[in-house]
Amino acid sequence: MEVVLAVDVGGTKLAAGLVTDAGDLVASAQAPTPATTDADLLLSVLLAVVDSVGGNGDVVGCGVGCGGPMAAGGEAVSPLHIPAWRDYPLRARLTEVTGLPTYVDNDAKALALGEGWCGAAAGARDFLAVLVSTGIGGGIVLDGRLLEGAGGNAGHVGHVVVEPDGARCRCGGRGCLEAEASGWAIARATGAPAEEAGPDVVERTGRLVGRAVASVANLLDLRLAVVAGGVAAGFGEPFLAAARSEMADRARLDFSRGAELRPAGLGRDTHLVGAGAVAWRGLGRL
Repeated sequence: MEVVLAVDVGGTKLAAGLVTDAGDLVASAQAPTPATTDADLLLSVLLAVVDSVGGNGDVVGCGVGCGGPMAAGGEAVSPLHIPAWRDYPLRARLTEVTGLPTYVDNDAKALALGEGWCGAAAGARDFLAVLVSTGIGGGIVLDGRLLEGAGGNAGHVGHVVVEPDGARCRCGGRGCLEAEASGWAIARATGAPAEEAGPDVVERTGRLVGRAVASVANLLDLRLAVVAGGVAAGFGEPFLAAARSEMADRARLDFSRGAELRPAGLGRDTHLVGAGAVAWRGLGRL
C-alpha cells in the first residue's frame, strides 16, 4: 500500500503521519514544539517525530502543512509563532533528509485541501477553511480550485481586521483576528492558556471568528466555512453558536445570507490528512 509522509508544523506541536491515497491516516506521532530560537534543534525534534512513524519503501512523497507566511512553494518558511525559523528552507531540508519529493504549503491551506477531499467540505466547490489554534489561518477554495496568491499565502484570514483599534499583532498590524482570537492572543489577554478561558472569552472568540468569516463570505460569494484547530475544537458548541450568530448578523447579501459554518469533519486527523493532501496533490494524484 502506497502512502505519503504527512508533516504538520504548528506553534504548539509537531506531528507526522502516513496517509493513503484514500485519505486514511494509518500511523501518527507528535511532540511539543520546543520553545527555542535554534533552527537546527527545532528540525531535529521534527525529524525524530518523522522517524517514529516509519513507512519504509511504501512512502512515495512528503507533504507539509506549516504556519505562514512563506515563500512560494514553501521554499522558505517564516511562521509567526515559531521564531526559530525565519526564511528557513524547510522543503529543501526535508527533501535532503527523507529522499522524498517534498511539497510544503500553509497549514490552513492544507486544511482546506483535506476537508475538501474527504472532510466536512467534500463535494463543495466554494468554501473557506479557518484554522483557529495558536495562530489563525485560512484557505479558500473557489470554483473547485485552492487559491494560491503570488507567494502562496492567499486566504490568510487571520489578518483580516476585526477590531480597528484592537491589539497589536505579531505581523505588525493592529486588530487582526489573530491578535484578538487566537490561542496566543487569548493567553496574552487573560494571562492563562486558552483552554482555561471562561464563557465570556469563548463567546467573544466565536463572535470575532464569525465576523471575519462573514466578511470573506460577502467578499467572495461563499456559503460554507469549515473551522478547525485546538482553540475552535476546545471551545466547542458555545464558540460555534457565537460565530454562527455573528455570521447571521453580518452576512446579509442575497448570496451570503445563510452561509454555513461547520466543524472540521476529520476531527483530530484533519491537520495530517491535510498535509497528506498536499503531498498527493504535488504528486499529481489529487
